[in-house]
Amino acid sequence: MRSVKGFGIVAALVLAVAAAGVAEAQQRTPPYWASVAAGKARMRTGPGRQFPAVWLYVRADLPIRVIASVPNWRRIEDPDGAKGWVQANLLSERRTAIVRGGIQPLRTAPQESAAIAWRVEPGVVGRISRCGDGWCRLDVAGRGGFISTDHIWGVGTGETVP
Repeated sequence: MRSVKGFGIVAALVLAVAAAGVAEAQQRTPPYWASVAAGKARMRTGPGRQFPAVWLYVRADLPIRVIASVPNWRRIEDPDGAKGWVQANLLSERRTAIVRGGIQPLRTAPQESAAIAWRVEPGVVGRISRCGDGWCRLDVAGRGGFISTDHIWGVGTGETVP
């Protein structure tokens, strides 16, 4: 009986820590970058289900920019410039970016003279990390490299991402 009681206390502590993390994430001050977490997410004209849906996103990890926040809803801007409201629980803090322009090289190091590891087409979405000095590490389905921030949407000008 003691082990079950101890397990209950541990489970309660884990849930409390997880809830605190979600609450902290919900209190970020816009503008900030995020991504679509769900396989399907509706953009609406206002912050509530009673507002008409104007767009259906069916691409998890699509980068978005949160530009306003109310409880449980976020006003976002997508890579094409469309703006509207999405339920907060359909978004993730995961940083992603979408490739812009023509086919772009992913390099082995964050410099123009580095060897090309891969090439990515416009519209490809990947997870970003280690951004700084105009370069980001972009991972696309396990294949990664460095890309100039001039060729992606999902990171601010001069922004550093650890």
